[in-house]
Amino acid sequence: MTIVHIGRSTPALSLPTLTSPLQNTVLFKFQPETPAIIREKFITELKALKSLPCVKSQRLVVGGPSITDPASKSKGFQYALVSYHEDRVALDAYQASSEHEKVTHAYFIPYREDLVRFDFEVEEGDEHLLGFAGVSGSDI
Repeated sequence: MTIVHIGRSTPALSLPTLTSPLQNTVLFKFQPETPAIIREKFITELKALKSLPCVKSQRLVVGGPSITDPASKSKGFQYALVSYHEDRVALDAYQASSEHEKVTHAYFIPYREDLVRFDFEVEEGDEHLLGFAGVSGSDI
């Protein structure tokens, strides 16, 4: 098992390039009365979005519930999505895709309590940490 900590951002003094991969991080909070079957279907359908051509190397991970300790640090958010995109055009294509629209409108928006989205560009010097920039999957 791998634990993902969402807390990294691009350093303020660096200037990302348009060719840097973008990371898209989204935190989801459902209304308390949302049925478990809706949450499960949402997660299953979100994971299927990794097959979209605008997702770089099919790098899209969905996780939850939060294991943050103390729990108050996660502010009640239950699930997170982290996805990678080649550039802003690819990120925009992901957001505008009919598949993304279908999943969010059917399984999240009607049950939404809150959502946080945070997109940032990964510096070229850090791409190898994500398995990009010539590093093969076996080297990760």
